[in-house]
Amino acid sequence: MNRYLTLAAALVSLVSPLVAQQGDKPTFTVGTAVARRGTMATGQIVVPAGSDSGMSISVAVIHGARPGPVVAFISGQHGTEYTTIIAMQRLIPRIDPAKLAGTVIIIPLVNTPSFVSMTPQRNPTDNKSMLGVWPGDPNGTQSSRAVALLMKEVVEQSNVILDFHGGDLDEDVGVPFTAAVRGGRAKQDSESVRLAVAFGVAHIQIIDRNVESPTVGRRVDGQALLHGAASLLVGIGRVGTVTDADVKLAIDGCLNVLGALKMIDRPATPAYKPIWLDAAAPQISAQGPGAFFATVATNTIVKLGDVLGYTTDFLGNKTGDITSPIEGLVVYVHGVPSMRRGVSLAEVLPVLPGVPEWKPR
Repeated sequence: MNRYLTLAAALVSLVSPLVAQQGDKPTFTVGTAVARRGTMATGQIVVPAGSDSGMSISVAVIHGARPGPVVAFISGQHGTEYTTIIAMQRLIPRIDPAKLAGTVIIIPLVNTPSFVSMTPQRNPTDNKSMLGVWPGDPNGTQSSRAVALLMKEVVEQSNVILDFHGGDLDEDVGVPFTAAVRGGRAKQDSESVRLAVAFGVAHIQIIDRNVESPTVGRRVDGQALLHGAASLLVGIGRVGTVTDADVKLAIDGCLNVLGALKMIDRPATPAYKPIWLDAAAPQISAQGPGAFFATVATNTIVKLGDVLGYTTDFLGNKTGDITSPIEGLVVYVHGVPSMRRGVSLAEVLPVLPGVPEWKPR
């Protein structure tokens, strides 16, 4: 057997002492969903009106017949990242509560106003990105109130949290990935790496957070670290399109994680020869409005200074080249011509020889 596959299989086969048996209650409640042991229930996390209108977040709770950990799959903080939203919808009936140990919480769509209005990246109600307002505020605007309830109902009850993203309407995530989010706590970090491998995609990013930083909790992955949960980020999807292959990749990855946690009976299918990527790379952002045209495909190795694309003004006159600030793998390109100041035009990540030691960022 290939030595990389052997190592990956060994990682996946471990059962981490980090994972406690939280899913051992007679009933498990998230919002209005109340699931008895061995059953599945659906309901709503109801966000009441405040300074602006209220909203509801749909949730499925699958409470296993046997005790075990609690795993949360959260998708749709950006409501037009359709691939993983649809994948989470289709995952729900794939998990049999009678054969499950522990509890699975599935939230396919957090940002319902974004979804129904087809507004990328932000909640149109308050013009905020729900990705960056954690841990929320029960007295804030709609996004903050929603996140505050997600903290209480989901994050604080979970041992493992997977935060799903993908290709928004303007984003081409051409390299599907998992990311192990680490905070410098050995058991927690090793579990995140183990489950990132277990998910089963080849590209695995390493995201290191400093849990002492006052900003670490602005995202759900940071809140997971602070609450002692294993924390993963998943990215699958391209410019708002939904393909059967991408949806299957996301569903299979979730089932692989549950298998690695011994929550379901599923053989380990680790990533073959994982490609480790350093997520702490400089941003390649637009300096002003105009149009952008990528000239390099994702999953391409580039060198420092290689041209990734070019920009034009609104008359089509070329205004410059966009070049790579480092050597690495192109994992993302801006998927549409529209460009504003600060928008990410491309992402190039260094390829690592293996899993590095944690470094606070």
